Parts: sequence; C-alpha cells; structure tokens
Amino acid sequence: MQKTHNTVVIESLDHEGRGIAHADGKVIFIEGALTRELVTYSTYRKKNNFEQAKVGQILKQSFMRVQPKCASFGVCGGCSMQHLDPQAQVAVKQRVLEDNLQRIGRVKPEVMLAPIYGQPWAYRQRARLSVRHVLKKEKTLVGFRETNGKYVADIPHCEILTPKIAILLPLLGELNERFTKRDILPQIEVAVGDDVEVLVLRIMDALTPSDEAAIRAFADEHHVQFWTQTGGVDTVKPFYPLDAPRLSYSLPEFGITMPFAPTEFTQVNSDLNRLMVSRAMRLLKPQASERIADFFCGLGNFTLPIARSGAKVMGIEGSDALVRRALQSAEYNGLSANTEFRSMNLFEITESVLLGMGKFDKWLIDPPRDGAFELVKSISEETAPSRIVYVSCNPGTLARDADVLVNTKGYVLKSAGVMNMFPQTSHVESIAVFERPQ
Repeated sequence: MQKTHNTVVIESLDHEGRGIAHADGKVIFIEGALTRELVTYSTYRKKNNFEQAKVGQILKQSFMRVQPKCASFGVCGGCSMQHLDPQAQVAVKQRVLEDNLQRIGRVKPEVMLAPIYGQPWAYRQRARLSVRHVLKKEKTLVGFRETNGKYVADIPHCEILTPKIAILLPLLGELNERFTKRDILPQIEVAVGDDVEVLVLRIMDALTPSDEAAIRAFADEHHVQFWTQTGGVDTVKPFYPLDAPRLSYSLPEFGITMPFAPTEFTQVNSDLNRLMVSRAMRLLKPQASERIADFFCGLGNFTLPIARSGAKVMGIEGSDALVRRALQSAEYNGLSANTEFRSMNLFEITESVLLGMGKFDKWLIDPPRDGAFELVKSISEETAPSRIVYVSCNPGTLARDADVLVNTKGYVLKSAGVMNMFPQTSHVESIAVFERPQ
C-alpha cells in the first residue's frame, strides 16, 4: 500500500521529467512534480538510497505548471510532461543535455545552440499501438500502454497523434470487436506519410472472409491503407487498398522525396525532421569538393541532402534492408552519382576497418540510443575528419562519446543544442558539432 509522506520541496527535474527531492537521507523521484513546488508524495518503489513516487497534493505550485490537455494524462504512458509549459519543457531538455555533457563527458560546448521546436500537439506520425479486448469493459482498447506498462490505456482520443489517426483509436477498437476472433490483433503500427496514412495490422491468426470485408469497409470509410504482418518484418505487405499513394516524406528545401515502408525507421515528427536536417546541413557545411561519411545513415535522411550539395557521400548502415532502400532513394532523387552505401555493423568497427574506408573530410553521425562509442574510439590521425556533426537521441551516450572525441581524440566541442522532436515527453533529441584544431 502506498503511503502519503510529509511535504518536500522539488529541487530539479531528472532526465525523465520527474521531480527530484531529498528526504530521510534518500533521493526521491516524484512523478508529476515540478521544480520549486512544495508537494506531498506517495512512494510506490523503495530502495536503500532512493525512492520512486507519485505526487500527492501540490501545496505550492510552479508558475510553469499548466493544465494537461489530455484527459488521460497520468494514466496513459505516452506522455509524461503535459503538466509543464511547452517552452519550459524545451528549457528542461536543454539543461539535461548540458548536465550530461558536463557530468558524463567532462566537456562544455563553446556555444549553446538555440533550441529547435515546432508544434507541441498533433505531431506524431509514427506509433506502435497496443490492442486488447477487455472482457470487463466489453470493448477493445487501442492505444498506448498505461504508465505501469501492464495494461492498455483507455484513451478515446490522443492529443499527440496526427488528428486523423487520433480520432480512429476507438473506431479501431470497434473494428476488432467485429472480427471473428478478438485476440488475433495485438498491435497496430501507424505510419503517416505526406499522401497516405498506413495502419499495419499484426495478425496472429488467419483472417476470415468477414474479417477481411470489415477491414476493407473501414479503409473505404476512413480513407486509410491497411497492411498486414503475420510474422517477421519480411511478412509486412499491403492489404487494401492496393492503389493507395506511395508512403513517403519530403525534404522540400533540398528537393528530395523519401519513399519508405511502414516498418522502416523514420522520424516521428516530419516537420521537426525538416528543421533538423536543415540545421545539420548548415553545421556540416558540405562542399562539392569534399568526401563525407554519413554513419548510421538509415534510409538516407541526411545522406541525400549532403549529396545535393555536390559532395561525394558514403552512407554506412547496419541494416541491409535500409541500405537497399537508401540506394533506391538515391536513384529516385537523381543522386546516385554522388552517393555510395555500405552495410556494416558500426558497433564492432575497428581502427583498421575505418582506415580501409579511406579518408573523409567530414562526418555526420546519427546513431540509435546506444551511441557510437566504437566508431569514435576508432578514429586515428589518418582517418580523423576536420568536422563531425553528431545527431543524438540519447544525451547520455552523446556525452560519453563526446568525452572520447574531446579528451582522447583532441576535438573541440564547438556547439550543441536540443531539438524537441517529442513534445510532451521527456525524450531529448540533440545535435553537437566537433572540430579538429588546425
């Protein structure tokens, strides 16, 4: 049973947006509390040196607190910072980045870049929704998991999904209720492109003719395209309608259109992605005379804009499927002459392998959450580029890699800043520029 404790003053926020306080010699992480607030709290997890808790009463409220827009806030695990003013959210993320760079990386950028942020609501174009028929409620729930991770949140509408997808959540639940079996659909993956909304149904058993008819009727009524997935990623295929527009996103500043499959990685926020790519190109400053490497290139989100400058660029990626997609995208955009792609496990790269790839003038690095530790460790005098632009989705691993680049490899951290790719959440996307002294 949770116990409500005496009052504490919130000292700061952690990287997950939780309030940090101290009581009885312990650090208390309090969900829903903001800096400088006076609150009570209820502990739900207790360890020797810290506790995790939820906020109780707010006795003194922060001026940064706002009324959450979503009625399911606090229950649904899709967002954790709706109670904090959107501009304050960005400031918190900037402090998280600065703290990680200083504490983990032992580095400080010469310049903190102005944050990039866009619309705080209705931005999310990629999502993985859970589906569960609940006997006690006599209906199917479609949405994100609750904060405890055990159950699907009962959310009639989502404020961060694109409007068209947001209103479909209860309707998709009704669709599942019409299926012959209500337990064959555990998940729906959402992918919104410039011209089509795709819903991938994860099917665990064969669909009956009546199931298929219900899916087609739903697609016709709501103007979406359904794909199905019956096993691994290789089983993902379009179901209906088959003449829907191709799934793609655009980078208008560079005259680029990027086709993609619904399960291939793309950024969840296309407006912010355009701003991010634009900033990365301004920081990288690719020139027609240069040879540039794009590590963890994915389907070419940065590779093709670099190539548009006239530079020769090699995209390196661990997924064979994404390399094939990147090659297709380069050809589709008329950039094959400036691009080369290679499949390689960058988490196992060595100094000799890097040397064998030849000298690059500049690097762009955009790794997953694990960062690029082996890659930056492998830099030698022969392979060191003059400039590295590092795009990160995890400030902790960015800071760890910055430590190597600055304190071991001799680079200078010229600038760093956050990009609010995921408003209303604690996720921190950032970018940093490293230069090698001449």
